Amino acid sequence: MIFSSASFIQNIMLTSNFLVPLIVTAAAMPYFIRKLTENNIVAKDVYKKGTPTIADRGGTAILLIAMLSLSMNSLFFKFTSTNYVAMIVIALFGLFGVLDDMINIGRSSKLLIMYYCSYPLIQYATHTAVTLPSVGDLELGILYLQFIVPTYVLVASNLVNMHSGFNGLSSGLAILVLVSLIIKSVLISDVENIISVVAITGATIGFYLYEQYPARIFWGNVGSLTVGAAIGTIIVIQGFIISGFIMLIPHTVNFLMYVYWKIKKYPHVKFGKVREDGTLEVPNPLTLKWVLPYYYRVTEKQATYAMFLLTSVFCIMGILLPGRV
Repeated sequence: MIFSSASFIQNIMLTSNFLVPLIVTAAAMPYFIRKLTENNIVAKDVYKKGTPTIADRGGTAILLIAMLSLSMNSLFFKFTSTNYVAMIVIALFGLFGVLDDMINIGRSSKLLIMYYCSYPLIQYATHTAVTLPSVGDLELGILYLQFIVPTYVLVASNLVNMHSGFNGLSSGLAILVLVSLIIKSVLISDVENIISVVAITGATIGFYLYEQYPARIFWGNVGSLTVGAAIGTIIVIQGFIISGFIMLIPHTVNFLMYVYWKIKKYPHVKFGKVREDGTLEVPNPLTLKWVLPYYYRVTEKQATYAMFLLTSVFCIMGILLPGRV
């Protein structure tokens, strides 16, 4: 009977852990927006005329609702222990994001602490070989577990955190990468260990409905570190080291542009401005999201969609790589 087959149960489990957090987050977000605003947890939307303030740190809802979904669904489905460990790691990064939103810990301390937050994943990363095109599997063993696993999660979370600034930019890009990694997992018929990441993805999509232009809420460091950690987690659990890297190339380029900016010691500028006609005025082309607005008169929404298109190209390339590459 199809209803008793393992694949059917697995599909129901995957669908439930995607749709439940998506629907609950979308329904609950007006409540979160109201409560955050009432408690003056807000931030300025600098690319709008008059720089209005809107609710901030909404990424907390993504983490809470995804964890709630996993807990509720555990009443009906049996999850592998990897899913619970993955959620613990993601939650550690999210909790660190809450702290980072409250106080300035310092970059060195931040990187050191977050590096060890991903250590619980080490014993659950079952794929320790990197598949290289035209070469084959390169078994890395202990090197993969002790170095690549924690580093990849740390780097992915920070890349997502840095590639932001426009309404829905960071969350939208993260959704593209997460959905691509889930699709790749489905294509190789290996989804049993990524249910927690699927729950994070569903919640992030529900949240994006309110952060897309014009945003009613921002997700803060808690959101970017939570979802960034989810990206790094699914990559190391599934062994998608090469394809994951390809999907994150725009994020990596954005980081390298930041490094160049720092090396050249150009003046620090965090935001641009909006002209009277609604187009963006940015100080330089030294961050990826500013390249297009620097040379052309585009709006915030147009610049954001351009970043979506760019990342989509690399996500498709990553999906098309065969097998567990």
